[in-house]
Amino acid sequence: MLVSAKEMLQKARDGKYAVGQFNINNLEWTKAILLTAQENNSPVILGVSEGAGKYMAGYKTVVGMVNGMLEELNITVPVALHLDHGSYEGAKECVAAGFSSIMFDGSHYPIEENVEKTKELVALANEKGLSIEAEVGSIGGEEDGVIGAGEVADPNECKRIADLGVTMLAAGIGNIHGKYPANWQGLNFDVLAEIQKLTAGMPLVLHGGTGIPEDMIKKAISLGVSKINVNTECQLSFAEATRTYIEAGKDLEGKGFDPRKLLAPGFNAIKETVKEKMELFGSVGKA
Repeated sequence: MLVSAKEMLQKARDGKYAVGQFNINNLEWTKAILLTAQENNSPVILGVSEGAGKYMAGYKTVVGMVNGMLEELNITVPVALHLDHGSYEGAKECVAAGFSSIMFDGSHYPIEENVEKTKELVALANEKGLSIEAEVGSIGGEEDGVIGAGEVADPNECKRIADLGVTMLAAGIGNIHGKYPANWQGLNFDVLAEIQKLTAGMPLVLHGGTGIPEDMIKKAISLGVSKINVNTECQLSFAEATRTYIEAGKDLEGKGFDPRKLLAPGFNAIKETVKEKMELFGSVGKA
């Protein structure tokens, strides 16, 4: 059964580890992540961007697929199904479809409007027993057409949003989505510490987990980051394994073109990537 991310993140914050949010794009992705979480006895958050939700035919399809897998794969570790970078409308649609967690990304609105909309969605999430993530200061890079410059959030604005009763807070600390450029300045830990102080220990979320050096990830976790989002890395490992299979001509041998065979190396590569991240984040054995 799907659960809210609240308890898993509070445990992570107190235990100084982080729960990975791994974005799903299709059946292979979902199955690989759930099996890896179960094998490593780790809590997990399945992230769904609005674009990926559309690609998978809609939020109800996603909920149906995930709930079916939890039952048929005998998944017993805590699993949250979470809308990633949701719009105001998208967040409401996911609540109706049966998600157990939502993110409302109001970071591109003026702070007053972000506060108003977040407040309304917090009330809705509380009523349904869902966890809710809010964002302050846009995350850099591109995600589903939303481009942010990797800005650093204002700790006082973070406090305003945290005080509305959100479960977790995504605050820009110089992190970006996708691959990091060569001239990247690194994470701003001073701001992170200040945000943690002002938000009274609220679980913080690090977006754009792909490509941040391991020592920075560990330091961020020690400063209160309890949820780390991973997407690009799984896509890269899936693509690389698929390319290797096809370039080796395996799809031309016997029934190698069967999608179950064609997609198997990519599927295994996702599992490997997710396991590495769970080990790095410290969530293995924490279910």
